[in-house]
Amino acid sequence: MALKQILPTSKQKSIFYIHLVVFAIANFLMWTMYDKGATGWVYPWPAWLTAAWALAVVGHWCALWTTFEDKNYDEFMRMSDNG
Repeated sequence: MALKQILPTSKQKSIFYIHLVVFAIANFLMWTMYDKGATGWVYPWPAWLTAAWALAVVGHWCALWTTFEDKNYDEFMRMSDNG
């Protein structure tokens, strides 16, 4: 039985795009300001924030565009409760 994809609503899409824009702006600011006035090597601390936040953005994207409806879920739950 084929799974049906659950399409995101326009509100969910707009929230994702806001998340993406805030991510881009914040990372641009972090990377342009993190070593201002430093002499020599400076630890690239924004790399950790960028990596973690990028993972959150990818997860947000996956939650919106790779969600499928499983029509047999209720039957499975019913069978597992009885067995």
